[in-house]
Amino acid sequence: MTEILSEEIPPKNRVATFIKFVIFLGLGLVIIWLSLRGLTPEERIQIIHSFRTANYNWVILTISMGIVSHIFRALRWMLFFEPMGYHPSLKNTFFAVMVGYFANMAFPRLGEVTRCGILARYEKIPFNKSFGTVVTERTIDMIIFILLFFLMGATQAGTIGHYLNTSVYPKFAESFQNPIFDKVFFLSAVLLALLFFLTLYLLRKKIARSKWFHKITGLILGFWEGLKSLSQIRQPGLFVLYSLAIWGLYFLMIYVCFFCFPETSGLNPGAALSSLVLGSVGIMVTPGGIGLYPAIIQETMLLYGITRTTGLALGWISWTAQTTMILIVGGISLILLSFNKETNGKA
Repeated sequence: MTEILSEEIPPKNRVATFIKFVIFLGLGLVIIWLSLRGLTPEERIQIIHSFRTANYNWVILTISMGIVSHIFRALRWMLFFEPMGYHPSLKNTFFAVMVGYFANMAFPRLGEVTRCGILARYEKIPFNKSFGTVVTERTIDMIIFILLFFLMGATQAGTIGHYLNTSVYPKFAESFQNPIFDKVFFLSAVLLALLFFLTLYLLRKKIARSKWFHKITGLILGFWEGLKSLSQIRQPGLFVLYSLAIWGLYFLMIYVCFFCFPETSGLNPGAALSSLVLGSVGIMVTPGGIGLYPAIIQETMLLYGITRTTGLALGWISWTAQTTMILIVGGISLILLSFNKETNGKA
């Protein structure tokens, strides 16, 4: 496995990946410290009590759903290879997916390279071809996430609006009692916008040559190529079904966790949708969502009248269930791969 990674990742990229990992891991640890620092002794006792009294049967069900969702992800990934004439086994594809998630726990985005390397070794699928399918997968998942974000905004507007009106806006209103504030704010916003567009115009040639500009345009082009490759899938209906199953199980994993506590067992599916969408942001930002995911779940629960202590306990249990599943199943998959024989997935 280390040979695959060393061949596919240049040394400079490995250093940059490690630096990014340290930065975002540090961010996660800081968030953990901040979320625990403000707790009173009574609240800490309440959190410990929540962990002790939680119904962990629901956590086992959550972990089972997570495993099934990754089986569907492996099945969906296999559809991409049919037009190319490759037919990898479900076993190796599932192992590749799980080891990829396992690798992502250590270094973000390393998993995409790892799982493509596994198929290259055990199914003889060229790395560049399998990596293109991963880009397509990420494109599809991002589109689904955006759709869910808008669905959350449409269905939970009342709950979110009530929270903003009662908890957020009054604090801003107290801070800006001066009637001149509105005019100053408006003028400042206009000036900043003009300055921004003027800077873009003056530096347009330098920006066009910058590495960041090429990265952004490359990402957009990659997403577009990924979308175009969907037209080659021979079973589009099955692809849609697998995608719905994956995200449906993600949703149920969070919703089922609500039943761990009496306080959250009565929450409606809309609360689970908000937790899924907002919690996904935490997983995108810090490695595996460490620190940030539980904090976001805690804040999301406040929208639905759940106390800070119960919300934080729920966030940590949900995060621990998902992380434990990836570590155990990913680790077992890595071990089983070491006993695997190299095959040929070409039809």
